[in-house]
Amino acid sequence: MPGPSRVLKALLAACTLCISVGAKAQPVTGAVERLSPDRPEAWAMNYFTASSFMTGFGETRPLQPGQWMAAVELGHIPRLSEEQRQVGFSGFKQEDLNKSPVIGRLRGTIGLPGGWVAELGYTPPLEIDNTRAHDLLAAAIGRRLYERGEVSLSARVFGQHGQVGGDITCPAELAGIEDVERNPYGCRRPSDDRLQLNYYGLELMLARQRGAWQWHAGIAAVRTETEVRVDAYTYGVHDRSRLVAKDVLTAITVGTTRTLGQHWYWGAEILYVPLQVRRGEDRSSENDPLVSVRLHLRYEAD
Repeated sequence: MPGPSRVLKALLAACTLCISVGAKAQPVTGAVERLSPDRPEAWAMNYFTASSFMTGFGETRPLQPGQWMAAVELGHIPRLSEEQRQVGFSGFKQEDLNKSPVIGRLRGTIGLPGGWVAELGYTPPLEIDNTRAHDLLAAAIGRRLYERGEVSLSARVFGQHGQVGGDITCPAELAGIEDVERNPYGCRRPSDDRLQLNYYGLELMLARQRGAWQWHAGIAAVRTETEVRVDAYTYGVHDRSRLVAKDVLTAITVGTTRTLGQHWYWGAEILYVPLQVRRGEDRSSENDPLVSVRLHLRYEAD
């Protein structure tokens, strides 16, 4: 006799098939759903958006007008457990969220008059496990507010616009498989889902220089405006639904930077972003944060 889980999945498949038949008789465009910030779907959207925050990575350097810096940075995206991947349909459906283990960025910085510094960041569209960035650009402007001896306080505003795309809701490994146990939602082809990683925020950074080493701690308030656009075929239904979530997140960084020579600097920091989510049968709220280790290599021109 089939086990309870097999029977449940078979019923889900049958329900999805019924919906598909109804959809053919009465076509329905993809719905737009606005999520509360602690829904599992919104938690996942904020989790991956937070992994792309373009933090200051130390003090705002006192650059002369026209003086520039270039940098490359990598941020670790921790692997999610099976429970954390249960985000679809308010925590019922498991999504293929463990794609790239890192997110990278190229960053350019230039000095402006009045002690201001402008930054521009770009994530190259490199494909990793069927996922890639699309026009993912970040920018910032900031300056030092206070400096005395070894200690400085900097402020900057920053933001990002763009998206990443991949086969999240219908992974390629399941597409076309008839076994309802393995493919309970009837994925017919790999999906081309898009996650908008849009945000803007304000950051304060306290730094202290000790010889070749600089230690820093920062805090930021970030407004996220994320959106998932599903593009999946399941049992003949073309799902074009959209999920929209907005929130204000706190980001805390602690790290260090070391001089490697006259022009080169190397740095590392930990990014901590508290994230609230409601899971489980009781739907109680819990903090399931992003904790990411980041690396930074910078060249500063004369």
